[in-house]
Amino acid sequence: MLTPYGKNLKIYIEGGSHDEKIELIMDNFPAGMQVDKTALQAFMQRRAPGRDAFSTTRKEADKPVFLSGITNGRTDGNRIHAVIYNSNQHSSDYSFVKDTPRPSHADFCAIQKYGKDVDLRGGGHFSGRLTAMLCVAGALCKQYLREKGIEVFAHIHSIHGIADTPFDLCKVGKTEQDILQNADFPVLDKEQGKKMQNEILDAKQDRDSVGGVIECAVTGLPMGLGEHLFAGAEGRIAAAVFSVPAVKGVEFGNGFGCASLFGSQNNDPFCTDGKKIFTTTNHCGGILGGMTNGMPLVFRAAVKPTPSIAKEQATVSLTEMKNTTLAIKGRHDPCIVQRAVPVLEAAAAIAVCDMLLD
Repeated sequence: MLTPYGKNLKIYIEGGSHDEKIELIMDNFPAGMQVDKTALQAFMQRRAPGRDAFSTTRKEADKPVFLSGITNGRTDGNRIHAVIYNSNQHSSDYSFVKDTPRPSHADFCAIQKYGKDVDLRGGGHFSGRLTAMLCVAGALCKQYLREKGIEVFAHIHSIHGIADTPFDLCKVGKTEQDILQNADFPVLDKEQGKKMQNEILDAKQDRDSVGGVIECAVTGLPMGLGEHLFAGAEGRIAAAVFSVPAVKGVEFGNGFGCASLFGSQNNDPFCTDGKKIFTTTNHCGGILGGMTNGMPLVFRAAVKPTPSIAKEQATVSLTEMKNTTLAIKGRHDPCIVQRAVPVLEAAAAIAVCDMLLD
């Protein structure tokens, strides 16, 4: 049985990396929104594979086909059903995984849970390929949020320790958004971006991979989105972000840095200009008690290095119960971070849209 995301929106994603198609079903999306399909496709292309030397050579158009939910260019209130047809699978590249599971992949756990006939071609149902459908849902949610004056945007915070200029937690907004919207590589500092690109290419040359951190901001939020305890804004956003297979950690505001501060350093003092109330710092990342406080909502997500690498690694033969080694062949990203930036925007947009519908 498929497990949906969402309290109000209900989002289901199904299919496998090498299936004929992958699918999105989204219930309860608001009716009457004019869908900008050009903007939607541009958003999809930011995630699409095969665009440059920093990603896999697998090429997919990633053009969603809407089977229901959009009539005459507008959402009609019915179930949104979209598919993307896969067209460039090399399934023979994965013939070995049933016997020698790949380190840091889902192979071993999937075989133990679902049996030896589970589909692991290209990662099967556990593949990052399915985040293409997350981006379809996220693109629609981003357009809906924009109508409400809410913007969602992200950049590469760092790759393998090489850092971009971080967002100003209090003032991040249109300036950064405009820079990133026109950037081929999603960073604020182009020179640091070049260093990141060189680091990726060096890892690729060495038959290895690198990971990094993505920083995402949501601006224009009203106060009071989210609830306490299990319905808190952090938890609902984190749940969507952790649906991205490569994400291994999420932090809001100062995140883990808060743990090394005194309360007097970490607290965000309130002040007013006579018209509105705000905080002079934003260490909390725009969320207090599970509710948005009107400041920019900022979080970061750690993305692990791509586990599929051509370097020889240790594994086991499941049929012989012996230690062995493997070197993974095929088409893989030496770094997934740059393609994951729009995916995290999509996850954040879905979560915020779901909260708006409370």
